[in-house]
Amino acid sequence: MSRTTATISRRSALHAAGMSLSASAVMSVLAACGSSSSSDNSAEGDSITFRLWDEQAASAYEDALKTFTADTGIDVRIEQVAWSDYFTTLRNDIAADSAPDVFWTNSSNFVDYAAAGRLLNIDEAFPESEREGWLDAAITQYTHDGALWGVPALADPNIAVYYNKELLEKAGITVADLEELAWDPHASTDTLRETAARLTLDGNGLTPADNGFDPNNIVQFGYNAALDLQAIYLPWLGANGASYQDSEGTLNFASAEGIDTFQYIVDLINKDHVAPSAADTNDNGDFSRDQFIQGKMGLFQSGAYNLANVNDGASFEWGIVPLPQGPRGRGGVINAIVAAGSANSDNPTAQKQLLAWIAGADGSKCLGETGVGLPGNTDAQESWTNYWNEQGVDVSAMTDIDTDTALPGPFGSNIQGAMDASVKILSEVFLGRRDVAEGVEAAQEAGNKVIED
Repeated sequence: MSRTTATISRRSALHAAGMSLSASAVMSVLAACGSSSSSDNSAEGDSITFRLWDEQAASAYEDALKTFTADTGIDVRIEQVAWSDYFTTLRNDIAADSAPDVFWTNSSNFVDYAAAGRLLNIDEAFPESEREGWLDAAITQYTHDGALWGVPALADPNIAVYYNKELLEKAGITVADLEELAWDPHASTDTLRETAARLTLDGNGLTPADNGFDPNNIVQFGYNAALDLQAIYLPWLGANGASYQDSEGTLNFASAEGIDTFQYIVDLINKDHVAPSAADTNDNGDFSRDQFIQGKMGLFQSGAYNLANVNDGASFEWGIVPLPQGPRGRGGVINAIVAAGSANSDNPTAQKQLLAWIAGADGSKCLGETGVGLPGNTDAQESWTNYWNEQGVDVSAMTDIDTDTALPGPFGSNIQGAMDASVKILSEVFLGRRDVAEGVEAAQEAGNKVIED
């Protein structure tokens, strides 16, 4: 087995780089390419290909698949493609009938592939009796038009808040204080804003509450409010009683509660001055993470996808607490990654065996016991918790989800293009160049226009 190597940023699974095509456009491209499989790139005999974007996961799979190969005689060729190029490359390969036999996909992209008839129907391949431990949330998320289009590979643990204990102590804040943080867009102040302000310092050591504070010379930030769907505004929309989409996939985040949520986040940046400027974060999703790792940010709201980065990079004592309490709850994100099968695989028997292994306890456990991610098989999930406990990191805040207010990852046909269109406008809102209510409404309209096309 071999794997390509590339350095990647461990980014959220909810965003895909590159231009998104509508389902109709995908099907048009595929039709133009014909329907026969490519003999140059498809698996032959007992050798099949498995593509994913995470380098650490590729390494964990490569080691674990040695046993799979010894037991089945199936050689699995792992292809690791960098996140920034992953979905553009995959889309092109699907269109050219050269897709890998098995590949990771996220909720923002699978519907278009399924609509084009290029994914293996999992319901037809795996009866209920062969789904032991499969995560129910993943099955629900990747069921479209009455069929399941992928097997659970990874589950995203909930978003939480990382803290720098040294900076907390200097500001007279305890971890117990953090566990009681709350925010309210209709209150003149709240414990989240107050705490973030105490952790924000300018070059003269002044906080935003002090006379003479210089918002143009901030050397330490209290929080990381930003245009970040998975870590910031998706969980907070749910915590304020809003949503991102309705049950049909139409964007509906411009509700009264949704606008209030965005106003609160934007004010943390431009009014309260406790978070980095959108000029730094809009186009650099790693800016806040890097500030936290460098000891220049007190609280960092993010997901498990940054655990390894913080654990490897931080030189100070740190920990994790749950999301702050919103008006309706703590919110959160329910999201998973699945392994999908190409409908045109030349070796469907081996393909099914690999998919079964990935979704099974053995295939899932190899990701958990190396700390790569929370396994998509419930029988293996304890391995992830145990790994981080052995590292001295309590991840319980990430395994507790407020299901009443947590929102699913974006879904539906054309959703990636809709997200791209929305973010272009929201970027201006976060920069303070557009009124929040007007900009959020325009962003929703632009996104829904893409969905409808």
